[in-house]
Amino acid sequence: MAAAQPKYPAGATARRLARGCWSALWDYETPKVIVVRNRRLGVLYRAVQLLILLYFVWYVFIVQKSYQESETGPESSIITKVKGITTSEHKVWDVEEYVKPPEGGSVFSIITRVEATHSQTQGTCPESIRVHNATCLSDADCVAGELNMLGNGLRTGRCVPYYQGPSKTCEVFGWCPVEDGASVSQFLGTMAPNFTILIKNSIHYPKFHFSKGNIADRTDGYLKRCTFHEASDLYCPIFKLGFIVEKAGESFTELAHKGGVIGVIINWDCDLDLPASECNPKYSFRRLDPKHVPASSGYNFRFAKYYKINGTTTRTLIKAYGIRIDVIVHGQAGKFSLIPTIINLATALTSVGVGSFLCDWILLTFMNKNKVYSHKKFDKMVDTPASEPAQASTPTDPKGLAQL
Repeated sequence: MAAAQPKYPAGATARRLARGCWSALWDYETPKVIVVRNRRLGVLYRAVQLLILLYFVWYVFIVQKSYQESETGPESSIITKVKGITTSEHKVWDVEEYVKPPEGGSVFSIITRVEATHSQTQGTCPESIRVHNATCLSDADCVAGELNMLGNGLRTGRCVPYYQGPSKTCEVFGWCPVEDGASVSQFLGTMAPNFTILIKNSIHYPKFHFSKGNIADRTDGYLKRCTFHEASDLYCPIFKLGFIVEKAGESFTELAHKGGVIGVIINWDCDLDLPASECNPKYSFRRLDPKHVPASSGYNFRFAKYYKINGTTTRTLIKAYGIRIDVIVHGQAGKFSLIPTIINLATALTSVGVGSFLCDWILLTFMNKNKVYSHKKFDKMVDTPASEPAQASTPTDPKGLAQL
């Protein structure tokens, strides 16, 4: 017959639980070193340590340069200047006419094709047939005084013949004739690939008090005879328009007819632990507008030139297609600093312990003699009073831990 188990009063059980919870607050834990002679586990442990060290040495310190203090987004100034002339039917175009705006900022447009509507004056004329609800059969189809925000003027209430063909549209009061009725197209792109663009850029990293520009410091007229070459003329930022379009992977003829936006990206990645001569600009070019989306590809804008004929205000409306250049400056500078170096070294040394954690988990979970390892790894020492004899225990090796 089995011996009866002793029963403890409810209060005693609660006190034992309370003592167990409180003891966790003042218990001290210290690592215990156990040598497990298992070749596969040892190889895994060293392999994990090696991978962690390689990650920190190669990627964190060499690739990412995490021992440096860094600054992104340099202060930057950009000045541009375009030179060249081109021709269209019966006209020569110079820089003052085909570059908009003329101030020479980081964003500018070079006109390559125009649709001009000459001699517009304030008066009445047929509305454009492309305007919604502009076509009509009689005056009853046109509401006098109606103003269409997408149209060209105020409707007079009359239905009149269109500029050409048998169609009729509602008459409007505004700048006449409207654009569709009398526009003349002119192509300026014949000589445009040879236009030269000077892009003057200077940057400053305030944290490191470092400044540099992209133009060579020479006084021998170097800029008057050079064009950009990545290997031989890096500090001659004079680019041909055809070169920019080609590097962006575009067809110049197609771009000149429909228009588009090209980004000139200047990247200043500087390791300031090296001499200043090692901090050089890197140029890249790509198209910024989505050319594969017909609704939003291309680039055009309108402007007008006003003059008077016999006291009457007259204008020429120009719809211009062109290549817009956006100069964008990026960069990052880094320099050795003790604080990030110490932080990353400490992280690396701490991460090496992941190998021990992984091997312990394998031992306690998957090895055949995991209970033996658990018995050896976790010991509980009780601090006995001096009056009581200490019970010395000699660790044993039940069933042989060395055989794991």
